[in-house]
Amino acid sequence: MGKTQDVVTREYTINLGKALHGVNFKQRAPKAVTAVKKFASKVMKTTDVRVDVKLNKHIWSKGIRNVPRRIRVQISRKRNDDEDATEDLYSFVTVADVPNGFRGVGTKVVDDV
Repeated sequence: MGKTQDVVTREYTINLGKALHGVNFKQRAPKAVTAVKKFASKVMKTTDVRVDVKLNKHIWSKGIRNVPRRIRVQISRKRNDDEDATEDLYSFVTVADVPNGFRGVGTKVVDDV
């Protein structure tokens, strides 16, 4: 079993302002969701990425135009229990709370209990 086959949970900060620079107003929130999925696919090395409802609500909280510049997410690589699935792992992305702002918080491995 390789390192990409392990079940793991990590917290990341995604800079959505960089991903949405120059994007039309009516496409900003949908592109932000796509950018989060692309980021999770890249760091967890899975093509099946599922976004939590709370994360979607957080991205859309200020409307379609005014997407938050940064967002703290918790990405979990989990086993796929579906028999007819093409991949045995999928990534689940949910929003993580940031009580003191984004300064100094890097990537953090979360212990699943």
